[in-house]
Amino acid sequence: MQIITPHYILMSDRVSTNLSIAFDKKIEKIAPFDDLIESYPDAKVTTLRENSLIMPGLINAHVHLEFSANKTHLSYGDFISWLYSVIENRENLMEGCNTSVMGKAIDSMLDSGITTFGAISSHGIDLDACTDAKQNVVFFNELIGSQAIMADTLFGDFLSRLDASKAVKREGFYPAVAIHSPYSVHPILVKKALDIVKNERLKLTAHFMESEAEREWLDANNGDFKEFFETLLKQKFAVCDSKEFLSYFNGHEALLTHAVKANSDELKTIADNKHTIIHCPISNRLLGNPTLDIKSLNDKNINWVVATDGLSSNYKLNLFEEMKVSLFIHSDAPLLELAQQLIRAVTINAAKALGLNTGEIKEGKNADMLVLDLDSVPNEELAIHLILHRYNISKVYINGNLEKDDEWN
Repeated sequence: MQIITPHYILMSDRVSTNLSIAFDKKIEKIAPFDDLIESYPDAKVTTLRENSLIMPGLINAHVHLEFSANKTHLSYGDFISWLYSVIENRENLMEGCNTSVMGKAIDSMLDSGITTFGAISSHGIDLDACTDAKQNVVFFNELIGSQAIMADTLFGDFLSRLDASKAVKREGFYPAVAIHSPYSVHPILVKKALDIVKNERLKLTAHFMESEAEREWLDANNGDFKEFFETLLKQKFAVCDSKEFLSYFNGHEALLTHAVKANSDELKTIADNKHTIIHCPISNRLLGNPTLDIKSLNDKNINWVVATDGLSSNYKLNLFEEMKVSLFIHSDAPLLELAQQLIRAVTINAAKALGLNTGEIKEGKNADMLVLDLDSVPNEELAIHLILHRYNISKVYINGNLEKDDEWN
């Protein structure tokens, strides 16, 4: 048992002071220090510096590690141009993305306070790096393939990767399933994968309505994807439309990434089925896609979270940076209210979407905690300040283990 005493604790609804936290793998009790030391006289005691703040560890629900070698290889500004550049540079990027490179990307997330991440794994080459990660990992094995003739081969490869992730036996590692997108996965494959998801109660994610190209292809078999599919896959028609795709997810809550081109009917379906939308603002901007309408999501009571996407469409894997960009691009939203929503979007709301017992400083929750060194007494605008200023993260606890410790003297 450990007892840690900060100056302040960021709770789900307030900032508390004069309290300490007793924890092992989970937070056992939050109370004044004298009460805790009486209950746990043998506990290891840590007293933090002035203006220290404990807050929940951050949760990055959507990251692609397999392109972590990218820095200047890919083309930005337009989704289709970016996609062609991915295809052109795929081999070089995959060759350059070894376990060490992915490990550095994972470590960078830890340094910026990310204690849990959802890894979208297309090929399984990131399995070892994710197995060795200090963070909690939801490992989404991705299924892709729009040609029925290849369905058996593609599904066999998917099953092999899923089984390999199931063989990982360590605390905080959760095998899961990703369906790439409605335009890239044949309904035969979607149905087979969802049978597994529902039978084994696995978490599920998919890319959905990321670009205008996807919108036009699914609606009218036209647009920028028309040449792409006809040239590369000899395919003249989309394998399904968005309504059919979403119908496969009925009865199983999923995380849908981007959704910047989702229409009102699709958002109603998403709301009715309690799906979550993952907002990746930097990725959307770099690929020339629209900004997510979070006001519409709030009006429809749709849960939304914030994630970084991968280094194929971002310059760092840092949720504080992602929140800062989001704070500025949603210029019509009330500033403090949006900042508070963003903090929840990378903590408690992300935890709920992933089905994890974390994301808040509360008795019974997993002890995933950050210690931030503030430079003054926090006020009612703390959420804004946390996003705007790079406060030093001096300690990171994951499942009660101290995984980062570089407190200032």
